[in-house]
Amino acid sequence: MKHYQVYIQFALLFFCSFNVTAEVVSQETFIDRMVEEHAFDKSDLTQLLNKAKVKKSILKAMSRPAGKAKPWYEYRLIFIKDKRINGGVNFWKENVKALKRAKATYGVPPEIIVAIIGVETLYGKNKGNFRVIDALKTLAFHYPRRADFFRSELEHYLLLTREEKLNPLAQKGSYAGAMGIGQFMPSSFRRYAVDFDGDGKRNIWTNNVDAIGSVANYFHRFGWETGQPVIKATQVETKAVEKLLSLAFEPQYTLQQLKQMGLRYQGDEADNTPSMFIDLETKIGTAYWVGFKNYYVITRYNHSKHYAMAVFQLAEEIANRYEQTR
Repeated sequence: MKHYQVYIQFALLFFCSFNVTAEVVSQETFIDRMVEEHAFDKSDLTQLLNKAKVKKSILKAMSRPAGKAKPWYEYRLIFIKDKRINGGVNFWKENVKALKRAKATYGVPPEIIVAIIGVETLYGKNKGNFRVIDALKTLAFHYPRRADFFRSELEHYLLLTREEKLNPLAQKGSYAGAMGIGQFMPSSFRRYAVDFDGDGKRNIWTNNVDAIGSVANYFHRFGWETGQPVIKATQVETKAVEKLLSLAFEPQYTLQQLKQMGLRYQGDEADNTPSMFIDLETKIGTAYWVGFKNYYVITRYNHSKHYAMAVFQLAEEIANRYEQTR
């Protein structure tokens, strides 16, 4: 569980970093807006939110100093280990039909879907034990630094529970309100969750098939390119490192442009391939990589370069071991 908490805290630094100031809005004002914009009953919504609890443990977890970020070679050890690799192989075997259909439907390889679920919740074992409504109420009205972000997520949560006919007091998730096997925030649920087994419900909490389809749809909607590379090792001219690292963290440049800046990449991708430059710290020094569109898509799940690399390497290990056991 300690590693899960380390991941959640690390992830939140990136996931919430786009909202550094927040307007202070009261619960009453929020309720009035929900009534006006979404036709909620004021009395019912007031009673519902009054039943939600403000959790000091959530505020403590959110406010806890993150400390120095782990270097890549330490971070990867949290996820690239036999327990998680073997767990991924077993999850793949147990859900092989759904994973095959997800690949056929959305173009996302089974090992990537499995690795995401493995990193997020250890294949559904660590989904979080906080009531989502408690987490979102606490953070929407008692955590000013991110209040507007979490107030938006509370809005999405109330809408999705109404749309999906779910009890808003019953759903569980992380202390930040992330939900289910794939840890979707409420806004992501409404945009990307799918009813992949056709039973009329989008159940990402206990239904592996819906969780698999939802993760695959998420990647598809962010532009996953079927059969294309994710990230590859490279070399670079020493004098070019600083300039390359100053570039935007997205594939805005072609391989040819990066090569003109000092990249020494020997792969066979076309020079017009959109690319990005990545550095990762190893025990013996810094390693350099070229990330492609699919690497960037992984970072849409979590904006950390460490997270994306962990997903990619775990996916490779799971795929290799899966093939060995067939």
